[in-house]
Amino acid sequence: MRLSASDLVRYYSPEKCRKRLECYRQGLKEAEPGAFAQVLEELGRRHEARHRESLEPVLDLSQGSMDERLKATAAAIARKEPRQYQPVLSAPAPFAADVEVVGIPDFLILDGDSYVVRDCKLSRQITPEEHREIIVQLELYGWLFETQTGLHPRRVEVVAGTGEVVEVPFSNATEALQTLEMVRDTYRSGYADYEPVGWSKCGDCAYREHCWPPAVNSRDPAILPVVSQGIARMFHEMGITDYRELPGRFNAESLAEQKAPHGKRHQKVGKAAKSILLHAEAFIAGKPIVLGPAQIPKSDNYVMFDLEGLPPQLDAPEKTYLWGTQVFGAEPGPCVQATAGFGPEGEKQAWEEFLAVAEGIFARYGDIPFVHWAVYEETNVKKYIQRFGDLKGVGARVLANLCDLLPLTKQAVVLPIPSYSIKVVERQAGYKRTLDEYGGQWSMAQYIKAVETEDETLRRETMDSIRKYNKEDLEATWAVHRWLAGLSSGD
Repeated sequence: MRLSASDLVRYYSPEKCRKRLECYRQGLKEAEPGAFAQVLEELGRRHEARHRESLEPVLDLSQGSMDERLKATAAAIARKEPRQYQPVLSAPAPFAADVEVVGIPDFLILDGDSYVVRDCKLSRQITPEEHREIIVQLELYGWLFETQTGLHPRRVEVVAGTGEVVEVPFSNATEALQTLEMVRDTYRSGYADYEPVGWSKCGDCAYREHCWPPAVNSRDPAILPVVSQGIARMFHEMGITDYRELPGRFNAESLAEQKAPHGKRHQKVGKAAKSILLHAEAFIAGKPIVLGPAQIPKSDNYVMFDLEGLPPQLDAPEKTYLWGTQVFGAEPGPCVQATAGFGPEGEKQAWEEFLAVAEGIFARYGDIPFVHWAVYEETNVKKYIQRFGDLKGVGARVLANLCDLLPLTKQAVVLPIPSYSIKVVERQAGYKRTLDEYGGQWSMAQYIKAVETEDETLRRETMDSIRKYNKEDLEATWAVHRWLAGLSSGD
């Protein structure tokens, strides 16, 4: 059997999952990559190509069969070839004589009497907390080089998305090899132990349709939004495979005392117990459980507030490219969107335009609530105040008037849904979008397409589609706002 660093990535990304290994081994069909995944793949290729150009001349070892590339790499190392692209490293697995481990780092770079092992990644934060899969993969490359050649690698490095070369501490590859041993066992049996689903865990997985629908159909407690992976495993170990069993097995006090795995230790379910049981009851009934009135600030009018932005791994630094606002209520106003241009000052201009829009809203409506969903808007207003300033104090006034609808919703009502994402909650409010494709990742993919194209017509059409998506986000937030107020009043 031949195992590779790709098997590590398959297990770790987007989150650790043995079920993904089972699906792969059984040859189940993968979903086609979405627009955002395709954009990431293309950006990754460009990132790697730019670094390769900076190292030329480079010996290209990317062609041929795996065995041919293994021989070519060994020969290149033996003759001290200074720079090698896509070399293939190999070593027998220490846990099984019949398992070969291979890895293909992007580069080997001669440094004295040994080599630097280097790989390119789009991620900007190369830390065990942010990207454990990258650290484990690079440690495996270092171990393979050392085992194959008998030379300790000079360094093990990652070219991050920032362009910075980051050294990965290398001593051994214990975690990588232990994980590969588990992968070997899963591949040989063709089946994994119980692996709980999760909304974020399964969201970007290519095998989602093979796992999520069966979990929903079997009423797996893991689909409850407040059940962590550890608590789901605890329920499974207790023989609880259907969330309908929970109210009969526990009350809030007894469930709170149960201990579930949490990292390398166990901890009590604690305060989550009450919410878990309430969600089980909501799912069983198939309808919301109203806990009390939503603590929405009283106002005749409200500003719905929603941003579109690129995460830090795709832009330096994190970039907000659209600031959307619209007033709803007794005196509604038009949707106004400050959009970043494509020049060097575009981001700053969008921020200043947003402040001007907000200033106008305050002038007309006074200290009106700026209603948003989750912490993204608050976080970014604070970042942009630090980045570009807040001369008239409008940004600070926006912060003082923010109203995050997500925690207010959770405090007021328990919903029979697997996620409290606005895209899921809005359906409870009866809101229906007109766009066939939408979502944060879709928006980012569209924006990157607009940045990359030189076709002004295509750029304009693409940005118009983003604006329409953002406008529907604002409308959806208002729909949830009104629906929540109606639930709280008993309407």
